[in-house]
Amino acid sequence: MADGGRTKPNILVTGTPGTGKTTTSSLLADATGLRHLDVSSLVRSKSLHDGWDDEFDCHIINEDLVCDELEDMMEIGGNIVDYHGCDFFPERWFDSVVVLQTDNSILHDRLTSRGYMGSKLTNNIECEIFQVLLEEAKSSYAEEIVMALQSDSVEDISSNVATLTDWVNNWRPVSRSS
Repeated sequence: MADGGRTKPNILVTGTPGTGKTTTSSLLADATGLRHLDVSSLVRSKSLHDGWDDEFDCHIINEDLVCDELEDMMEIGGNIVDYHGCDFFPERWFDSVVVLQTDNSILHDRLTSRGYMGSKLTNNIECEIFQVLLEEAKSSYAEEIVMALQSDSVEDISSNVATLTDWVNNWRPVSRSS
């Protein structure tokens, strides 16, 4: 764990678009009093991007600007960071990394209802099939802080929020020896 002297933990909630990151993060913030930081919304509202990707119909995130924007809040602690990528955030920021996963047919339905089509739909379904974000999390963070949770239903989300709330309530800063 890399708490850096924080008194509250930082959690990264990641996963393919449509796995329930924002819903889970919002409910977890309500349950724990931690701050929900939706990176996609932050990128839009603060122009932390390098333009628009026409093929994938989204902003081209500027990872350095995002990290600069979040740095002070992350050092203080008490944050739930919600984003579909995870490999560019500093490892020291997080005490837990949660990867939400969803059955491919459910994910397909969720994404098409959002208007995803073509290469954007295919790319995201393939990312889930090949567990790209779970592997990215495992290669970017200490294995003991990475947790994969199924997120197919309202019941799954409720159970995940309860599990994570218990984790937050039991979290203690790592004591540093001199």
